[in-house]
Amino acid sequence: MSTAVAVSHSTEDDWKQPSRGMVGMACLIAAESAIFIIFVIAYIFYTGKSLTGPTPREVLDLPIFSTVCLLSSSITVHFAVHQLRAGKIGQCSAWLAGTVLLGGIFIGSTAKEWYELIYHHGLTIRTNLFGTTFYSLVGLHASHVIAGLIMLSLALIFSLQGKVNAHHAERLEVLSVYWHFVDAVWVVVFTVVYVLGR
Repeated sequence: MSTAVAVSHSTEDDWKQPSRGMVGMACLIAAESAIFIIFVIAYIFYTGKSLTGPTPREVLDLPIFSTVCLLSSSITVHFAVHQLRAGKIGQCSAWLAGTVLLGGIFIGSTAKEWYELIYHHGLTIRTNLFGTTFYSLVGLHASHVIAGLIMLSLALIFSLQGKVNAHHAERLEVLSVYWHFVDAVWVVVFTVVYVLGR
């Protein structure tokens, strides 16, 4: 007597592979996180060990406004992705423009801070251990913000030219994950350099 055994066949809906873009971005973020951890540890290790001035307490002000701008840009890029998924290209462009503007304000504030530190306080990367670790850590973060701004600006240009549609939402989301990472790193840098390091 033979019995029939029902075999269930899996469908594409049972398990969906993660997107290659997200996997690639996760690997990039893991590698970049390791680099940032090294720079943060170096900053913490050398805090207070400079033999000459100026010291962080003497020259650093809390960059509250630029921090609010950068963290707010995570919200605007989230809405840009949401609007693109809904097929609302114009609103996506508006949110992308807001993200680029807020990121640009942050970089402008960083440039202004560095100008004052170098020309008004004489703090360069060669002045003391504080200068070396400060410019290395904050500069590393700023370079990531600039890279993100370039990519976001290109996305904005493409959306304004009508070359972006809802099918590109996943790609924009991958870019937004990078931007969220940059913002999260700034929370660590802000805490270590401007709060604990003073």
